Amino acid sequence: MYKVKVQNACSCFLKSGMGELLEFSTEEQAQKEAQKMLEKMQSGFCRKHEFSMSEKFGDFTILTKPRY
Repeated sequence: MYKVKVQNACSCFLKSGMGELLEFSTEEQAQKEAQKMLEKMQSGFCRKHEFSMSEKFGDFTILTKPRY
């Protein structure tokens, strides 16, 4: 199983209804969903945070950090 995780979820993310931990049977599906989530977060959230994505062994983590 390949995972998409959101680390340090902000309040906008919690209100969005997206899951903090998703599992997929292929790495390609996980990557596609992680990219889709990242784009939605970057374009539709309140702009108080920056979002980035990292990949390790086929698992994708979306990182949230305050925007300065």
